[in-house]
Amino acid sequence: MAKKGMLLVGHGSKLPYNKELIETTAALIARRSDEYIVKPGFMSINTPTVEEQLNAFRHEDIDLLVVVPLFLAKGIHINKDIPEILGLPADARKGTFQINGGTVPLVYANPIGSDPLLAELMLKNAEEAIEELA
Repeated sequence: MAKKGMLLVGHGSKLPYNKELIETTAALIARRSDEYIVKPGFMSINTPTVEEQLNAFRHEDIDLLVVVPLFLAKGIHINKDIPEILGLPADARKGTFQINGGTVPLVYANPIGSDPLLAELMLKNAEEAIEELA
């Protein structure tokens, strides 16, 4: 039975923590939901690249590919670079993805943005920092 593919896109960094954070988040998503085959990809510096992971998905048994940027806000990567790599016109969120001699739907998710879950996480981080004072 085909699953959905999820390409989790990170920026990339010379600092190893960035790569670890994206890879760990991808693994957490995969453990949380068996509906997805999850692969991390990076825009620059780190590997595997977004392009490499797109090629890897071409050999998976998926019926849809969703590309999810692990970015907080819209910027040049979100608005221009990633859509270009995906073959999407500017501002498009849907397209098709060539796979195993056919095509499947491709969808491009928004960055995290303002979200109540993000606010909860910031409150949690604040409380942990305050607790360290004690």
